[in-house]
Amino acid sequence: MGFVWKIEREETPDPNKSYMFVANHTSMADIMLMLVSVKNPFVFVGKQELAKIPLFGFFYKRTCILVDRTSERSRKAVFLRAQNRLKQGASICIFPEGGVPEEDVFLDTFKDGAFRLAINHQIPVVPMTFLDNKKRFSYTFFSGGPGRMRAKIHPFIETEGLTIKDTKELNSKAKAVILKTLENNQ
Repeated sequence: MGFVWKIEREETPDPNKSYMFVANHTSMADIMLMLVSVKNPFVFVGKQELAKIPLFGFFYKRTCILVDRTSERSRKAVFLRAQNRLKQGASICIFPEGGVPEEDVFLDTFKDGAFRLAINHQIPVVPMTFLDNKKRFSYTFFSGGPGRMRAKIHPFIETEGLTIKDTKELNSKAKAVILKTLENNQ
């Protein structure tokens, strides 16, 4: 496809630990870059609507924890399924923007689910920034093109000792790290 990736790691995840990987969501290529960047076994939490896409949906629903964002019951069930995967030693990956924002949005609001889950399970949050994916393979048809796709794995944000009351602060910390990196690499 003409994409070359470059991964910068400020900290490297321990293969024997579980983490909450969070990244900005800008492109259809984000999933592939996440798979290349993270060596730990992990499962995505993703929106249920994508399971309807022919062929892609077949694999998607077998490899992801699906959530119907309009259903509180579904959102609660995600916590139980994620807990089971964490007990099996897997990590979790969530794009906290909850979807790919419009082309003109630099970084959308982060939802709290990933951060509540990390606090509940006392696992570190690993902020990651995807710097070039929107330019390479955006959701706008006939845009983008071959080139470099960079991912930056930032220092982990520990959750040990945090409570649900700390969710918004944890969310803000992770978002600030990603936003600063995006701003510094325009």
